[in-house]
Amino acid sequence: MQRRFEIGQAFETTVVAVTDSTVFIDLSAKSEGVVDRAEFGPESSIKEGDKIKVFFTGEVDGEMRFTTKIAGEKADKSMLENAWKNSIPVEGRVESEIKGGFEVKIGQTRAFCPYSQMGFKKKEEASYYIGRTLPFIVTEYKNEGRNVLVSNRKCAENEYNQGLASLASQIVPGAVVEARVESIEKFGAFVNIQGFRALLPISELSFERVSDAGEVVEVGQQLKVKVLSADWKNERVSVSLKALEANPWDNVTSLVHVGDKITGKVVRIADFGLFINLAKGIDGLLHVSELEDISASTNLRKVYKIGQEISVVVEKIDEANKRISLRSSASLEQEETASSYMSSQDEDGETYNPFAALLKK
Repeated sequence: MQRRFEIGQAFETTVVAVTDSTVFIDLSAKSEGVVDRAEFGPESSIKEGDKIKVFFTGEVDGEMRFTTKIAGEKADKSMLENAWKNSIPVEGRVESEIKGGFEVKIGQTRAFCPYSQMGFKKKEEASYYIGRTLPFIVTEYKNEGRNVLVSNRKCAENEYNQGLASLASQIVPGAVVEARVESIEKFGAFVNIQGFRALLPISELSFERVSDAGEVVEVGQQLKVKVLSADWKNERVSVSLKALEANPWDNVTSLVHVGDKITGKVVRIADFGLFINLAKGIDGLLHVSELEDISASTNLRKVYKIGQEISVVVEKIDEANKRISLRSSASLEQEETASSYMSSQDEDGETYNPFAALLKK
């Protein structure tokens, strides 16, 4: 038995077939409903099995016709009234700018769109909209269609929120996604993920210390990133590039060993000492007490510079807490020289004493 529909009635269904000119939809009946393929655009990937929302426009030559939006000849007054009652999107052409907003033509009906209801997120100059065909939601329908108010903003908001809901199901913590670098900032970079702007913090660019995000990524570059956090209520997503790299601390004992003498660069200066880079992503601390001619009150930033090379010796490796203690190789050499000097013996096998040596002469 053929299901009956009211003109303008909304209907959620499944695509059963797609041809160059027509999209066939399931009506749970002997025949299918049809939608004009052109409504989905030339770049659309509409396919069998997709779920779509359509609106009934009538029966033509025995075919049940549906549309994804009300536009053109289909937009008569009864359809517009139905669109108003059921929040069905309509398509209209922005004819001109008038006092307080824009005149919009939907089929043969003229409607009014206030300035505040045109555009969403990014506001354009009024001249930008003139002559364009845009989607609208009918917000007011009075006097049998003589007074019609429409909103492009509400339509755009609805599409945006639907898009966010779809993204929220894909962009979840732990997911690996494709991203394109949009801009470089002091605190990192903003990347575009399927139209959504996410933050790539500077601390998540590399295991190495990075002072300028532009040294690692560039605008337009395509990346694979890992989602760290997703707060869809506040539309904030944070991603990481280094999370997809091997953590050097997982293999630290093969890179650095206790007793190794290494010439590293100063990467950070703190009041309590210097952080020295020993290998990619591996830093060690040279405590202020290990620095020669330096007191606890010395301003280390006036004595040392970022990038300065210093020779150090690895004294201790704490894998669990990702900490390495260092000593100055110069101080170690002095200790070794002094120890060698003090342990040297005279010809009688006694520890060398300069005064005893004089008396023997």
